[in-house]
Amino acid sequence: MQRSFLPQESPDRLWCNLRLAPAERQAGDGLDDGLAAYLEQWRTRQNETQLIAAALAARLGLERLWSVDDHTADSPEPTDPAMLKANEEAIMGAWDNPATRQRQAQSEQLNARLEQPDGLLNLYRAYNAPDAPMLVYQSDFGAALAEPSPQGFGRKYVGYWETRNLRMVANMRDVIGLNPGMRLLTIVGASHKGYYEAYLHQMHDVEVVDTALVLD
Repeated sequence: MQRSFLPQESPDRLWCNLRLAPAERQAGDGLDDGLAAYLEQWRTRQNETQLIAAALAARLGLERLWSVDDHTADSPEPTDPAMLKANEEAIMGAWDNPATRQRQAQSEQLNARLEQPDGLLNLYRAYNAPDAPMLVYQSDFGAALAEPSPQGFGRKYVGYWETRNLRMVANMRDVIGLNPGMRLLTIVGASHKGYYEAYLHQMHDVEVVDTALVLD
C-alpha cells in the first residue's frame, strides 16, 4: 500500500540533505559551503514539515511530500489604515471570549508539562480530543460569525477560512484520487482539524482514521 504525507508546505530542496547520512551532509560534489549551510538551517527549522513530515518520509524511503496549503484563498489586506485597524479590532474583539480563555489556559497547562513523561503525547491527545474542534469553533470562527461590524469583518474572515480549508482538502482528495488505496498522513494545525474531518467525511472512497488509535 502506498503512503504519502501532506504537510502545509513541501520542501523538495530538503531531499538531497535528508536522504544522506548525517556525516555526508556537507559541502562537496558541486555543493558549496553556503548552500550546504542553507540546507542544514532549513532542515532544523521549528516547523512540522521539516521536523516531522520530511524526516519521516525520508526515513521511510518516500520520494516526495505533497503540499496541502497553497494559500490561494488569501486576499490582500485593506490598504486604508482606518479600515485595517477596524478589521483588526473587530476580529480581536470577537476572540475575546470565555472559550478563548479556556483554550489559552489549557495550552499553558499542557506546555508547562511538556518535559514530563508523555507530556508531548498528552498535548497531542488534548488537541485531537473529540470535543477540541467545537472549542476551537466557539473561541474563533463561531465568535467571528457573531461579530457585529457593519462591514462584516468576521463573516469575511470565516469565508476565507472555510475556502482555505476546502482547497486544502481538495488537494488531499486529488492525491488520493490519483493513488487509490493509498494511506495518507496529513500534518496540520489544530484549528484546521475539525474542518478537515467535516469535509473529508463527505468524500467517497475516503476513510478518515481517528488519531486516537495512534495516540492512546
